Amino acid sequence: MNRLRDMNKFLLFSITLLLLAGCHPTDNQMQAHNENSKKANRLIDSSSPYLLQHAYNPVNWYPWGEEALEKAKAEDKPILVSIGYSSCHWCHVMERESFENDSIAKIMNESVIAIKVDREERPDVDQVYMDAVQVMGMNGGWPLNVFLTPDQKPFYGGTYFPPAQWAKLLRSVSKAFQEQRGEIEKSADDLANAVSASEVIKYRLEETGEEFKVEILDTLFNRLSQKFDIEQGGFNRAPKFPMPSNWLFLLRYYHHSGNTEALKHLELTLDRIAMGGIFDQVGGGWARYSTDAEWLAPHFEKMLYDNGQLVSLYSEAFQVTGKKLYREVVYKTIEWLEREMLDTSGGFYSALDADSEGEEGKFYVWNEQEVDDLLGERSALVKAYYDVSAGGNWEGKNILRRTVTAETFIKNNNITAEELQASIAAADNLLLEERQKRVPPGMDDKILSGWNGLMLKGLVDAYEAFDERKFLTLAKANANFLVSEMKDGPGLYRSYKNGDAQIDAYLEDYAFVIDGLIALYQVTFEEKWIDKAHELTDYVIEHFYDETEGFFFYTDDRSEKLIARKKEVFDNVIPASNSQMAVNLHYLGIIFDREDLKSKAIEMMSKMAQVMQDEPGYLSNWAILYSYLASPTAEISIVGEDIDAITREFVKRYLPNKVIMGTTEKSDLPLVKGKTTRNGETTIYVCYDKTCKLPVTSVESAYEQIR
Repeated sequence: MNRLRDMNKFLLFSITLLLLAGCHPTDNQMQAHNENSKKANRLIDSSSPYLLQHAYNPVNWYPWGEEALEKAKAEDKPILVSIGYSSCHWCHVMERESFENDSIAKIMNESVIAIKVDREERPDVDQVYMDAVQVMGMNGGWPLNVFLTPDQKPFYGGTYFPPAQWAKLLRSVSKAFQEQRGEIEKSADDLANAVSASEVIKYRLEETGEEFKVEILDTLFNRLSQKFDIEQGGFNRAPKFPMPSNWLFLLRYYHHSGNTEALKHLELTLDRIAMGGIFDQVGGGWARYSTDAEWLAPHFEKMLYDNGQLVSLYSEAFQVTGKKLYREVVYKTIEWLEREMLDTSGGFYSALDADSEGEEGKFYVWNEQEVDDLLGERSALVKAYYDVSAGGNWEGKNILRRTVTAETFIKNNNITAEELQASIAAADNLLLEERQKRVPPGMDDKILSGWNGLMLKGLVDAYEAFDERKFLTLAKANANFLVSEMKDGPGLYRSYKNGDAQIDAYLEDYAFVIDGLIALYQVTFEEKWIDKAHELTDYVIEHFYDETEGFFFYTDDRSEKLIARKKEVFDNVIPASNSQMAVNLHYLGIIFDREDLKSKAIEMMSKMAQVMQDEPGYLSNWAILYSYLASPTAEISIVGEDIDAITREFVKRYLPNKVIMGTTEKSDLPLVKGKTTRNGETTIYVCYDKTCKLPVTSVESAYEQIR
C-alpha cells in the first residue's frame, strides 16, 4: 500500500508539472458550441435519462460497453469514464461548462475514448472507480471523472473540474500517457490490485466466537451519542444527511433499553428534519440532504431511496411516540409519490432534479410578495408559520420551514389547533397549485428495482402504523410490478423504462426487494409474497454468495466482469446490501425453519461485530441485526377467520424484533403448519426459537406472554 501511495504521489506530481507547463486555452479556443449545430452522439439510444441529457453534447460519448472498450484498445488511447446521475447539480454544471463546449469537446475527442455512465444504472462501475479515486487519497463525489488505461485500470481521477482546468488536464493526461507510459501502467496495476483487494482482508473481518450481548447495544449508543448535535438534531456536522438506519437503530435501542436519552435525541432529530427546509412543506417528500447544520437549505434533489426509508422511519417513530407531526409528513410524502412519482405500471420513478430553468431550488422557493399576493389576509399567519420574510432565509428567497412546533405556534399566536390546521391546509393547497404552474425540475423516470423495494417497505410500514388502506393498495401494486415486470427468469432486472426492463440486478436490488416482500407478507399473509422472497434468496445464494469469505458479492456471477468484484459491507445513506441480506436471512431462516439461512446471518454478523463497535455510525443496519440476535425474536402465528383484525390491533404497539405469520385455513409454512383455532376463535401463538407458549385469543394476553 505504501508503494501504491508513493507511485500515485509521483504520478500526481508529474501531472501537476504538466498542468503548470501545459497550454492555456485562449478565450477563442474556449468558445461555446453553436446551438444550431447539435448532432446526436451514441448516447441517443440509451434508456437512462442521465445519458440522454448528454446525447447532444459535441463530445463523442460512448455508453459503457464493448464498443468503447474495444476502441480504446484498438487506438491505444486512455479511457475517460465520467460518472454521474440525472439529478446531480454539479454534473449539470460540468456539462454546461465543458461537455457542451466545442473546443473542450474537440480536445476530449482527440485525446480519450469518452464513456458516460449513469451511476444509478451501473453502480458496479461506479463502485470500482469511486474506490480508486479514494485510494488515490482524494474525496469522492459526483461527477466522478476517472482516466483508465485501455484495459480499464484507473490511473488518475477526480470529481468536478472547472473548464480551463479540465482542458489542461486532458492535454496533460494525454501527454503523460504518451511520454510516461511505463509509470502510468505500473501505477494503474498497483491501483487495480488495491481496488480488487478483499474487503474481508482489508477490514480484518473475522469471527470472534463471542455471543451476541444486549450490553453491546449500550456501547453502540454511547459511541453514536458522542457525535450528536444536541441543539439541531442529527450528528454534529454539516452538510447533514438524514441517515435513516442510524435513527431506526435508536428506535430499536430505546425499545430494548428504555433509555430516555436515546428517545429524546431521536425525537429532536426527527422533529428538526420534518420541520426544516429539507422537507417539502407544501408538496411533501424529502430532499437528499441539508447543506447546513440546521436542516434549512437542502440540496433540492429528491431521491426515491431517501423517501422510502424516511417513510419507514417516521411510521415506526409514530408507533412509539404518537406524534401528529410524524403522521403528517408520512401522509404528505405518500401524496407526493402518488401525484408525481408513480408510473402507470405501479413502479416509482427514481428522482427529481435539484435544478429547474438552470437554477438550483428555483421551483421550491418563494419571495414575500408572491406569498402575500397569493394568500391575502391569511398571508401574515402563514409567513410566520413558514418563516417567510422580506429579506428571505436563503439567498434572498424563502425556503418554507418551521422554526417552532405547532403547539408553540398555537400558544404564541393565541389560536386553536383547529384554526391553525385549517389555515395551513388551505394555504398549502394554494401554494402547491401556484407552484405547479412553474417550470418543474427534471424527472428521472427510470424505475430501479432496489429503490422500489425500499419504497415498498416504506408503504407497508406506513400501512402498519396508520391502518390506511390506500397505502396497502399502493404497496401491492408495486409488489406486483416488481415480481412481474422486473423479473428475469428466477432473478431480477435492475432498471425499467418505457415497458422495457434491462441490466442484471445487483445485490442491493435483491436485498431491498426481498425485504419489502417479507414485510408485505406480514401484513397480508398472502404466501405468494414470502414464497417469492424465498425464491429470490435462493437465487442470491447461488449467484452472489462467496463460500470462502461468507459474504455476498455485489454483482451476479452471470454479469459482466469488471477489474474487481466488490462486496458492499458498510452502511451509508442506504444500508449496505450485505447487511440487508443478513437481516433477510435471519427472518427467512425463522419463517421457513432453515438453519442454513440463520447460520449465514449469524456468521456475517459475527465477522462485522468488532468493526461495528468501532464505527457504529457506518454500520447501523448491522447494529439493527445485532439487536435482533442479542435478544430472542418473537415468532407470532395467528390462525383463524379474524386474522386481519387481530393483526391490525397487534401492530398498534411497537415490537420491532418479531415475525408475524398467519392463515385463515391451513399453511405449509413450518411455524404455522398444524396450528389450529381454539374453541373456534382466532388464536395467537407466541413462540421463541420454535418453542411456543399456550395459545391465546386476545392481543393483550399475547403481549403479556411477550413481556
